[in-house]
Amino acid sequence: MDLSSNWILAHHERAGPPPGARPSAHRAEDRPLSTAPNPPGPDSGFKSRGGIKRIWQAFTYSAAGLRSALRHEAAFRQELALGLPLVVLASWLAPGRWQWLVMVGSIVLVWIVELLNSAIEALADAITVERHPLLGRAKDLGSAAVLFSLVLVVLAWTVALWP
Repeated sequence: MDLSSNWILAHHERAGPPPGARPSAHRAEDRPLSTAPNPPGPDSGFKSRGGIKRIWQAFTYSAAGLRSALRHEAAFRQELALGLPLVVLASWLAPGRWQWLVMVGSIVLVWIVELLNSAIEALADAITVERHPLLGRAKDLGSAAVLFSLVLVVLAWTVALWP
């Protein structure tokens, strides 16, 4: 699948990209208005209606996402297996409630970032399983975000437990 075929070409016809370069999608005029045949409007079935039913549906979608992460994402399972004992341990080790909050919050942040990284990877794989430099970059950026969140855990725990 050629990802560049969906972008508006007006800018590139005026300026012309360098030879071998792919069109940029960072500027609004370079992005398509919609790739869907009929974009969702205000009366779309995808729009929420509000109320208790919406809250319940949001909860069920979130639960399905967690089940999917547990079933399909080894990295999430590993981070959960390491993080859950640390959350329990933080209750005994933290000198105060603010330190406990920082210690537990840093672990929860790792889980959140890993879920987002897994979502990026799933979307990239849904587009194509062939190598593509932009998809590879997106996956690498997600992985870097997970790395930073793991470094934050070490820093947060070190500072919180510093005598």
